[in-house]
Order: sequence, then C-alpha cells, then structure tokens
Amino acid sequence: MTFLYSVVGFVVALGILITVHEFGHYWVAKRLGVKVLRFSIGFGRPLWVRRGGADDTEYVVAALPLGGYVKMLDENEEAVAEAEQHRAFNRQALWKRTAIVLAGPLFNFLFAILAYWLVFVGGIEGVKPVVGKVVEESIAAQGGFKVGDEIVSINQRPNRSWDENRLYLFNQAFQRRPVSVEVKDSEGVAHHRVLDLSQLSLREIDAGLVERGIGLIGYIPEIPAVVGGVQPDSPASSVGLRVGDRILKIDATPVADWRDLVEQVRDRPGQPIRLVVERDGDEVSLSMILERVSADGGEYGRIGIQPPPLELPDHMRVRVDYGPLEALGRGIENTWVMSALTLNMLVKIVQLEVSAKNISGPLTIAQYAGQTVRIGLDRFVLFLAIVSISLGVLNLLPIPVLDGGHLLYYLIEAVTGGPVSKQVLMWGQQIGLVVLFALMSLAFYNDIVRLLE
Repeated sequence: MTFLYSVVGFVVALGILITVHEFGHYWVAKRLGVKVLRFSIGFGRPLWVRRGGADDTEYVVAALPLGGYVKMLDENEEAVAEAEQHRAFNRQALWKRTAIVLAGPLFNFLFAILAYWLVFVGGIEGVKPVVGKVVEESIAAQGGFKVGDEIVSINQRPNRSWDENRLYLFNQAFQRRPVSVEVKDSEGVAHHRVLDLSQLSLREIDAGLVERGIGLIGYIPEIPAVVGGVQPDSPASSVGLRVGDRILKIDATPVADWRDLVEQVRDRPGQPIRLVVERDGDEVSLSMILERVSADGGEYGRIGIQPPPLELPDHMRVRVDYGPLEALGRGIENTWVMSALTLNMLVKIVQLEVSAKNISGPLTIAQYAGQTVRIGLDRFVLFLAIVSISLGVLNLLPIPVLDGGHLLYYLIEAVTGGPVSKQVLMWGQQIGLVVLFALMSLAFYNDIVRLLE
C-alpha cells in the first residue's frame, strides 16, 4: 500500500504541476496571437489524443509523465505557409517571446500561492507548539529553552502550531540571524528566549533544522511497548511475536514504554534475550537472539518490530487558519521565501558550502507524495506548492534547454540587437543536456542512498 500511495501520489502530483507549467506557456502564447500546434502532458507514446479549437490544436496525454511541452508554429522547426507566418513564434517581438517562455515558471509560482491560500483559508491541523525535549548543549539549550515551554511568538510573529513558522526559521537560519522567541512555561509564566542561529553551519540547514540543528524537539506522545508491526525474516518473526503483543520484560528487567524497549535492545547486539509479553490476557515467554546492526560507527541490537500508530491527545491538537487577505499574504510570503531558499541552496551547493545530499530526485519526491496523500488532502496540497516552487526555480536556471536558458538567449539578443547564432544554440543545447544529465544522476544517487540507509 505504501508503494501504491507513492506511485499514485507521484503521478498525480507531476500531472498537476506539469499541466500548470505548460498551460502557462499555452495560455500566454494564445493570448499573444501565436498558433499552438500541440499541448502535451508527458512524452513518448500518446495514450489520449484530442483535437479542438479554432487552430485545431492537438491535446495529448503521453505515456512517460516526466515532463511536457507546448509545440508552437515556428519556422526554425518546419516550413510555415506565408499566410500564417505572422503567427509563428520566431516572428514575434522579443517581449512576446520572453513573456511566453516566462509564463511557465510564473504559473508554477502562482499555483503555489493559490495552494497555500486554499490551505490557510481552510485551516490545517497541527501540533501545539510545546517543547518535548531540548537537546543537550544545543542552540536551544544555550537559549534557555525548557521542556514544557509553549512557543507563543517568533520575532513577534504569532505561533500557534509547531510547524507554523518553520519556513521562516529556515530563512533566518540561512541568513545567520538571531531569533527572538516568546514562550510560556509549563506554569503559564511568560519568558523571553533567544536562538542564536549565527552558530549554525550551512551544512546543518536541512529538513531536520529545528530538531537536529537548533535542538528543539516537539511534544512526544508516550508510546506503549506494544508491537505495531513485525518485519519479515527478523528475530521477532522467527519466534512468533505478534501485532498487539505488549512487551512487559526483557529478561528480568521491566519495560516501561517503547523508548525504554529501544534502549534496552540497542545495548545488546547479537545477544540472547527472553521476552515476557502479554497476549490476550496471558503472559507468554519468547526467547530469541537479537540481530546485530551496524550504524553510525557502532553496533546495535534489533528485534525487527515497529511501534503502534501514534495517538496525539486532543489537548495537543490545534487548527491554524487565516482570513482570506492574511492567507494571501502568507501564501505570497511563503512562495517568495521558499523560492529564495531554493535558489540560495543551489548556489551554496555549487560553491561547496552546502552538501549536495540536499538535492532530491523522483524517488524521494514519490516517497513524500505517498506520505502526504496518506496524511490528508491539506498536506498533499502543501506538498504540491513546495514542488511547484522548486520546478519554477529550476526552470529559471540559465541552463540551455530550460526556460531560463531561452531567457538568457533573449537577454543576449536584447543587448546585441540580434539573435544568437545556430552554432551557439547547438552548443548550448549539448551543454544543457550534459548539465541536466549530471543533475539527474546526482539526484537519483541521493535517492538510492537514502533508501538504503
């Protein structure tokens, strides 16, 4: 089911975002009088074809959903009848060609703003911003944060859930700025805390910034030592451990909760143990030899079970929503900040200041798509917004064969007064394909490494 969710989520997400991007090119081209011959979502063998409109445009859904294109009348590609030459793309004024090329990425950004707006107006479920753990000697610990602190505001921005201002914190961390935080402790007393983000290395700015970089971990519900899943070919499956079994003891040592279970097992790689479990009201003893697992330079014990589903208590649930105008402002802000962060991250990767491991490919995107689909529609829409922004930024990079490469050619044309030569276009296309192949290879490599970790 996880694989199915990932595949469906990936195909739906790409289908929506590619359609949005190509529709931008299509819509502006039509409005500026350029004849559109084909609007294709996907490449390769057509699965669905329909013709329509005054220009008999061909609308296509193709087999490979990894891109799309809008084919316009163009004398650089085929002969054009004299009566239609005024509608050929290559005959258009520079500003028109620029607008048509720019429209694709622009529609990606507009879609992201709309997606954020819809989620913020409708409201999104979240977790109350209460500190569950402060990592020792972390930036949060140095700032005086305590377990039980409820984060009320960040730089005077109201904070109602754990994730409401996460993107804002990313931006502040990237700019190495200190952050002023207002909290209420567990007794309701207000305090002022400071996060000195200038201490962060750029290499610590990733998806785990708040938890691993800053050292703030949100509310952690107590997880009982109950088996939620049994992995095949594991010590647990070999002795018949079942879903629903509650682990009471390891040898003679009582097990308080899931965390206690993990700590006891980790310390005994390859050792024999005896589990006492509660099953259907009876106590059952099971003996096994723990699996030996190597990770992070050490060896750890492993049973091969998964925890039960997390249950968040009602008092820790919040719903964050905004009025229509505030939601629009937040959507524009998030889109701008996310775009700037994406571009800055790419620049820092090229400058070798940030790890290239931050580049993700189709496998990671599919994984996140599946996860958000399972969580709910609001999370999937937010995922679409983030990927749409990434596609918009990527397409604006000055790499030949991308929209940004064409815009670079048009800039040269505006400066020199004439289009670049066919030889330059040919060399540019070859260079662009090599760069894209290198980026995709790196992205796939990172994806595979993540799956194997």
